[in-house]
Amino acid sequence: MSSMPSPSVIFDRRLVRARCLRAAALRPSTFLLERVAQELSDRLASVLRRFERAVDLGTPTDAVRRELARGSNIGAVVAAHASAGRLHQRTAGEGFGASGLAVAVDEEALPFRAASLDLIVSALSLQFVSDLPGTLTQIRRALKPDGLLLAAFVGGDSLSELRQSFAAAEAEVENGVSPRIIPFVDVRAAGLLLQRAGFALPVTDLDRITVRYDSPMALMHDLRAMGATNPMVERSRRMLRRATLTRMMEIYGERFADPDHRIRATFEIIWLSGWAPHPSQQTPLAPGSARTRLADALGVKEHSTGERAER
Repeated sequence: MSSMPSPSVIFDRRLVRARCLRAAALRPSTFLLERVAQELSDRLASVLRRFERAVDLGTPTDAVRRELARGSNIGAVVAAHASAGRLHQRTAGEGFGASGLAVAVDEEALPFRAASLDLIVSALSLQFVSDLPGTLTQIRRALKPDGLLLAAFVGGDSLSELRQSFAAAEAEVENGVSPRIIPFVDVRAAGLLLQRAGFALPVTDLDRITVRYDSPMALMHDLRAMGATNPMVERSRRMLRRATLTRMMEIYGERFADPDHRIRATFEIIWLSGWAPHPSQQTPLAPGSARTRLADALGVKEHSTGERAER
């Protein structure tokens, strides 16, 4: 019997972990994560039920758990992160793994028992998962019936300015283009992945954030401090040429600078929410079961097929 083909490996997961640890050891840039954590907490506060057993999956700091601790509808929250143990030891008290229980978990191979959790949240982690459909399926299986997933990750047209500037500079200087920015999932595809994973009542939306920097170098420094530099398996191993970097910065300034000469960088945050199926949840009506005609609801005259409406 032939086996199912394994998904292609897009990201070097060991490199993702190493860069997360490096960012924690240096002076991390957490403004984006703090904003997402606040929004995630606000969204959960609007859900009128209590979640006793929760997991914070992949979030690289304790920002989400600190926000959730202020609410009244969340019980115990366990941090599940590939580098959770080492982060907890190295950065206790510095905002990285400083509170609650932590367990080392790879987001692509979840160890949770089926139907064991009430809530799984995740902030700015899933963009580095090669097999996102597989991870979402594992999350759905780990949730109890009527359990909730609420996640946010970088997607859409994020860093489009940097991507375009690098591509134009490499084409001019090196007569070729290499993948400098990771590929991002768009919001429509994310919704389809939720449905494919078996979630009920799936919802996706997008939050666009524009950040201004003094220079492209300041942006790239921030990405490094987020642990968000390129971890693709197919990334170029060649040293970035000074001429290419210089031309990239010139193009960025020409195309994406404001009148005060500060440059813009776009981050698009895709939000996912979905529930593990449960009989109590709302379901679509079966075709033909409606008791009120659409024409009556709209207050218009109904015309049979082929009949022209009066002008």
